[in-house]
Amino acid sequence: MAERRTYADRREYLIQAVRKRRKEVRRKAILYKGGRWQKCGYDRCVEALEFHHLESSDKDFGISSKGYTRSWDKIREELEKCVLLCANCHRETHVRLQLPQETVVVNSGEFREACPERFTIRKGNPERSLPKG
Repeated sequence: MAERRTYADRREYLIQAVRKRRKEVRRKAILYKGGRWQKCGYDRCVEALEFHHLESSDKDFGISSKGYTRSWDKIREELEKCVLLCANCHRETHVRLQLPQETVVVNSGEFREACPERFTIRKGNPERSLPKG
């Protein structure tokens, strides 16, 4: 009777196979969304591109966390709910300094008017400052 293979026997091979698949799926997902962030045009480093869900309530799973282990059809469905952002624009979007072109909000300026002491803009780059008092 042949010996049974165990995870320990194939551990390194399986780790490499999963790593390779995740990289390939990420590359396909970035290409599927256009390969660059449309607003600032950033496309120099794929590791600096991130997926942002337009509506967090529609989010079934995080694309980059465990999403790369799912089927391409499931990933593509989830990508339809996302935009591709560079890391800087993604952070700015989450603190409401910048919103993706696809989600123009009529009253987005009210946020800055309501909290002017929280954010200052210097040389075109947002810099978060602590509220006084």
